[in-house]
Order: sequence, then C-alpha cells, then structure tokens
Amino acid sequence: MRDVAIIGVGCTEFGELWDKSFREIFVEAGISAIEDANVQGGELDALYIGNMSGGRFIEQEHLGALIADYAGLAGLHIPSTRVEAACASGGLALRQGIIAVASGYHDIVVAGGAEKMTDVDVETTTDALAAAADREWEGVMGATFPGLYAMIAKLHMHKYGTTQEQLASVAVKNHHNGTMNPKAQFQNEISIETVLNSVMVADPLHVFDCSPITDGASAVVIAPADIAKKYTDTPVYVKASAQASGTLSLHDRPDITTIDATTAAAKRAYKMARVTPDDIGFAEVHDCFTIAEICAIEDLGFVKKGEGGKATVEGLTALGGKIPINPSGGLKACGHPVGATGVKQAVEITMQLRGDAGKRQIDGAAIGLTHNVGGSGGTAVVHIFGRER
Repeated sequence: MRDVAIIGVGCTEFGELWDKSFREIFVEAGISAIEDANVQGGELDALYIGNMSGGRFIEQEHLGALIADYAGLAGLHIPSTRVEAACASGGLALRQGIIAVASGYHDIVVAGGAEKMTDVDVETTTDALAAAADREWEGVMGATFPGLYAMIAKLHMHKYGTTQEQLASVAVKNHHNGTMNPKAQFQNEISIETVLNSVMVADPLHVFDCSPITDGASAVVIAPADIAKKYTDTPVYVKASAQASGTLSLHDRPDITTIDATTAAAKRAYKMARVTPDDIGFAEVHDCFTIAEICAIEDLGFVKKGEGGKATVEGLTALGGKIPINPSGGLKACGHPVGATGVKQAVEITMQLRGDAGKRQIDGAAIGLTHNVGGSGGTAVVHIFGRER
C-alpha cells in the first residue's frame, strides 16, 4: 500500500444557497480543490462523490455521472462514483478515494461531497434524514433524529450527571469558532442562555442544540505521497483511514451513550497511524447535536466516559484548550450539508496543518483527526492526518 497525501482542498460557503443548484455547488468546490492542487483535469483518474439523498432533496439520482458531465469531464470518461452512508457519506467518499490511491489503482483522485437540502420543505427534509435510522423499527414509530439523540442525552444525564448547561456549552463554543470561519452558515456568538431559552425540539435538546439544514459542497484532491510535492509545498499526509459499522437502531445497543462504531473505527485508526488519543492535537467531530460531540470526545478517548460535558465547560475543547474540537464551527455552526460534512472536516484539518486557518488557527497543529457518523451510529469513519509523513 502506498502512502497518500491531500494536495488540494475546496469548499463552498455553507448555508441556504437559494441561487445555486446542486451541480453548481459541487463543481465550485471541485474546481477550487483542483486549482489549489495545481492539477489539470486530464490528470484526474477518478471522482468519488458523497451524497445521502439526492433523490429526495433534488429528485436526481445517478449523481456520479451528473457531476462528471457538468464538470466537463465526461469526454475524458473519468470514472465517477456516488458514495452513500447517510451523514457519513462524505467521510466514506474520502475513504474510498484514499483506498483507490493507496492501492495503486489510481494516482490523482477527487473526493468530495455535496447536499442541497433547502429546496424542499422541512417536513420532507426531516423524513429524508429519518431514513438514516431504522425505518421499520424507529421511523415508523415517529422517531426523528432529534428524538433519538434526545434519548441518548437523557441517559447520559442520568448516568453521568451531564447538564443542559453542559450541552449548551458545546453550541456556544462552536458558534464562537464559527465567527472566525468565512464559510460557516452561522457566524454569530451565542450564550448559554440563548441555547436554554430557545425552542425545545426534543427534551432535553433545544433548537440551538441541533445542527441546521444546510446546502454546501466540499472537495479534496488526493495523490500518492511520493509525488505530492510535485503539486504543492504543503501536502497533508493521511496517516490512517478507518471505518466501522454498528447497529442501525438504538434499541439493539448495550449502551446508547456509547457509539460502538466510533470506538471501533478510532481503535483501528490509532493502530494504523501508530498514535494514541494523546497524540492528537485537534479534531473535527460529528456534532449533529450537542450531545453527539460530548459522546464523540469520550468515545474517541480524549476524555473519560461521562466527562465530556465537564471538559467542554472547563475549556479543554476550546481553541486554546488541550484538545481543540471543531475549530471550523462543527456541524452546529459551520452547517451540516450531510453529504459534504465528512469532506469539509478534512478540508478544515488540511487548512489547520498548512497554517492557513486564519483567526481560528491552532498553534503548533501537527496531527488532526476527523470523525464522521452516519445515522445515530450505524456507520463511523475516522481519519488521522499529519503535517509530517
């Protein structure tokens, strides 16, 4: 297997992009990444596109061919593949691109993701997202994702004493980080009181505990590490790529406050990269709800089980803390166009490791981790990246 590097990144603004179509936002992100990598279209060997539900959101399937065509690559007959794993679609598209290059089948690959979620009403969006859970055992009973994560939060509060204020502190931190990200959907500060006084969606989760409905796209260009410096002076090296599956529904899990797929994927990633959680300098984790970030930093081994809320309040996960979490603003403030999220996380890690993150730059960033989850934990994808090979 060959070592692999990211040589270019691109990302659209995240938000309600009414004046842009799905194909336009993906091509915008892809062209930005290709230009950043100093790569010509004819050098591309393959495209991998993360997308959860184009059929529901924009009534368009066959998205691999659509993107290749609209990007002007159809005449080159470059293989273009759609990848789906619910909210982990982007992370899995990235993993497929990494595997393709590492295996030697391809040399230069674009891995990206996109979702256009605001072209339908909220009820349709909610129902489409519910398809990432177990429709027969959860969705048919009316369970939505806020409801599922509310159950996780309730048990976490019962077992470990986690408070609503601690949940809210995740949102406050990520909104603060979002103020420094020009791509973020929300670039405004909020307070604990703002979160606690917002509308209750599913007890104990308020609307400000939840990630928004978002349009957006992101892309990276992947190449063998041996030739990466032909294209860029600052390649970012892939130290590990790991994926794990878990039970789709909550009721089949021994403990719903632990996402077993996350712990399994993280264990594999740490072993592959030959690092421990203590070696990770910062991370982008899947904070679709505030409780999800708390569970993630526990399941990834950054803090002990049950101490995620306390760690957030104490500033451990802030930009200047021991382990900065979601410097981009996370899904909560940057936005969550589900197919794009896992790739956007890699874009943020790359920018941090290059020293290109502007006001949110983490001093001495050397090793970063991304964590992307599908559904309530049916899929987890963990990547580790380093500034050094």
